[in-house]
Amino acid sequence: MNSVRIGWVEIPVENMGRAIKFYEKVFDCQLDFQDLGEFKMALFPFEGGGEGFSCSLVYHKEFYTPSSDMGSLIYFFTEDCEKELSRVEEAGGKVMISKRQINPEMGYMGVFLDSEGNRIGIRSKA
Repeated sequence: MNSVRIGWVEIPVENMGRAIKFYEKVFDCQLDFQDLGEFKMALFPFEGGGEGFSCSLVYHKEFYTPSSDMGSLIYFFTEDCEKELSRVEEAGGKVMISKRQINPEMGYMGVFLDSEGNRIGIRSKA
């Protein structure tokens, strides 16, 4: 049986500039903006190996719509999710679930609404 892993995530945005500013503030990083005509994306920094995979913010008027509905929920992995959660509201988002322990083996998690209205999860060992 083949194993299946997530290889890429695209987070829909309505306002790319606002979304870049939000995520750069929350994660204290710099995104790499790519203008591909009608399709725009901003790549998160990623060094291969270890836990996780790469993702980007994406905009296309007819192909992507941000959503806070109960659909799929992606999780970013960080060292301590409290750091990022503490920056969400100042960056223009809203914390929906404050840092809480999942269990001792899996660590901690939280959920926030980003500047575009997407539900985003965050997870950490500490």
